[in-house]
Amino acid sequence: MTRTVDAAGGHWVRSWAAAPQRADQDLPDIADATLRQAVRISCGGSRLRIRFTNEFGGTGVTIGAARVGIAGPDGTVLPGSDRGLTFAGAPSRFVPAGAPAISDPVDLVVPALATLVVSVYLPGHVNDVTGHNLVAGPGWIIPGDQTSAAGLPPAAERLDGRALLSGVETLVPSSAVGIVAIGSSVTDGAGATNAAGGGWPEQLAARFAAASNRPAAVANQGISGNRLLNDGFGASILARFDRDVLALPGVTHLVLLGGMNDITFSIAPGEVDPEFAGIMTTDAPIGTADVIAAYRQIIERAHAHGVAVFGATLTPCGGAGSSTPDGEAARQHVNDWIRGSGAFDAVLDFDAVWRDPEDPARIAAGYDFGDHMHGNDAGYRALADSIDLGLFD
Repeated sequence: MTRTVDAAGGHWVRSWAAAPQRADQDLPDIADATLRQAVRISCGGSRLRIRFTNEFGGTGVTIGAARVGIAGPDGTVLPGSDRGLTFAGAPSRFVPAGAPAISDPVDLVVPALATLVVSVYLPGHVNDVTGHNLVAGPGWIIPGDQTSAAGLPPAAERLDGRALLSGVETLVPSSAVGIVAIGSSVTDGAGATNAAGGGWPEQLAARFAAASNRPAAVANQGISGNRLLNDGFGASILARFDRDVLALPGVTHLVLLGGMNDITFSIAPGEVDPEFAGIMTTDAPIGTADVIAAYRQIIERAHAHGVAVFGATLTPCGGAGSSTPDGEAARQHVNDWIRGSGAFDAVLDFDAVWRDPEDPARIAAGYDFGDHMHGNDAGYRALADSIDLGLFD
């Protein structure tokens, strides 16, 4: 467990996260512009700091100014909550290609599930934007330096996805739980009406905020289209594990839900969009034994850092164009191992929550987003509600 103690007392946790990846969405040109992005944190605290990212950038990026505050309606900042951010005491920072930049802490008391507004001014042109492709909350791009603007200027243009922002960390009591959820689109919240609060990790955070006296940070490090063993949409889970799990402060527990895309695109490919399949290439033939070996690698690496690992069973996808009988057999084989191997510290049986009793290869109609692969709001709520909060004690 990585526990970073602050001089003010307590320790840091990643209260909100967006796993860095090369931004594929159609972004407006970013030059001499302010990015303003709203994020909903999981765990409150007495201080906070912001993690910016240029980890997939082709060139360095200069942060000219940055600020954070508690969100009001429509991109506004609540009076009295606006705070300027510094980096080693300076108001600006050059972020080299391939690197992140973490701000200095600021004193700002924020409750659990608060929505923050993070504004960053970029005086130069930004190439190869690092971000996060799933739209998970509102964002805007505004000409010039508008970091200090209390409201949203008329020239603001909608920003889809995340750009150059990958984390909010809060200072919490030493008793706080730090949970990381890693996986692909079902973890990322694809299909939720409001991915900022509707995915199962976000709804798990809401359950902790409502029902537990123990603070709990939940960092969602899912990437839609991600895989365990091979890169595709984002680096593979094995490749990004140190950065996206072990390097986070205050981590106590990991929930792993991954492998279905490995099965779909490597073990038993069905009918998938050719452009999508072209991105999901496989270095070498793999089987269910390779998926299980990847689980063991993750468990070993997490345990070496004192992090408990909960394995979530792979959810049904029968009826999707990518589903095949061989793929379903592989999914069942992997799920049997997750349930029966004893390798995980606990098992979260997401398959049992979602499957249709009349056709266990399919998601129950009331939980299906409509593509037979992802959940709707009720489906993600059911996953979150199925988790025993006592497991995290």
